[in-house]
Amino acid sequence: MALLPIQQHFPNASPLVYGCMGLGGGWDTNPIQNTHIKQAHEVIDCALENNIHYFDHADIYTRGKAEQVFGQVLKQRPQLREQMIIQTKCGIRFADENTTQRYDLSSQWITHSVEKSLKQLNTEYLDILLLHRPDPLMQVDEIAEALAELQSAGKVTHFGVSNMHQYQMAKLQKVLDTPLVVNQIEVSLAKQAWIDEGVYAGNQAGKNINFTSGTLEYCQDNGVQVQSWGSLCQGVYSGNHSDTDSQAVQETTQLVNKLAAKYQTSVEAILLAWITRHPAQVQPVIGTTNLQRIAACAKASVVTLSREDWYALYITAKGHALP
Repeated sequence: MALLPIQQHFPNASPLVYGCMGLGGGWDTNPIQNTHIKQAHEVIDCALENNIHYFDHADIYTRGKAEQVFGQVLKQRPQLREQMIIQTKCGIRFADENTTQRYDLSSQWITHSVEKSLKQLNTEYLDILLLHRPDPLMQVDEIAEALAELQSAGKVTHFGVSNMHQYQMAKLQKVLDTPLVVNQIEVSLAKQAWIDEGVYAGNQAGKNINFTSGTLEYCQDNGVQVQSWGSLCQGVYSGNHSDTDSQAVQETTQLVNKLAAKYQTSVEAILLAWITRHPAQVQPVIGTTNLQRIAACAKASVVTLSREDWYALYITAKGHALP
C-alpha cells in the first residue's frame, strides 16, 4: 500500500483520524463532569487499541471542553503523548456580548488560540495546527509571520488548513517557509461534490456543484494530505434511519449492508473504504464516541472496494445514472 502524504512527515500516522468533537459534553457552558473525563479515557484507549493514534481537535469543539477533557487524560497519563499525533484548529470565534460570530486568522488570534490549546491539551507542542476556515479578511503575510514564530518556538511542528480551496492554499503557501501538510474538507458518500466536480466538468448538470475544481489535484501534486470530515454521513447509511428517507437512501443503505457481508466487514468500514479508494488517498476523520463503532471503523484499513462496487455505491447514493 502506498504511503499516505501525511506519512512523509509522520511515518507511523494511522490511516484513520479520531475526531474529538464529541468529547467534553454538550456545546454549552456547563462544567465538565467526571463522566466526561471517563468517556475521554475510554475513547482514547479504544482508538489506540484499534491503531488509531491521530487525534483531531479544534479550539471550539464543545466550546473548548473537548480539548480540556483530552488534556485531563494526558495529565493523568502523560506517557500517552508519545503515542499520539495531536492536531487542532483555530480561526472560528463564537458570538459574544460585544460582537457576532466571525472568522479570525489574525496573527494575534492564531497565537492566542495556540497558547490556549496547548494549555487545555496539557501538551508542550502541537504536531499539526490547521486554520479552521478561510477568513475573508486574512492577510497571508501576517499569517505566515505568526506561523513562523510558533514553529520557531517549538509550539507547532506542522501546519495545514481546513475547508480551503486550491487557490487559497496556493496563495498562503507562496509566503510560507514550511509546507502545508493537510487540508480537511467535507468528503463522504452522502456529500459527493468532491467527486461530481470532475465527473460533471463541462456538463450543464454540474453548474451548481459546490466544490472548487482542482483542489484534490492540487493536494495530490503538492503532497498535501486530504482529510475528510463527515466521513460516516452522520449515520444515514449505517443505522440513523428515518421514515422520510428517500428511495436513494434506502437503496444505498441496503447496498452498504450487502457489501459489508460480501467483504466480511462492518458497514462503517464500507463507507470509509469508498472514500479511501479514491487516488487522492483521503484520510477519513471519524467522530463517533461509540466504542463499538470506533472498532468497526478500524476495519476499513483492510478493505479495498472493486471498481464495480465503488461505482455501484456512487450511483446508488446519487439516485440517478451518470451523464
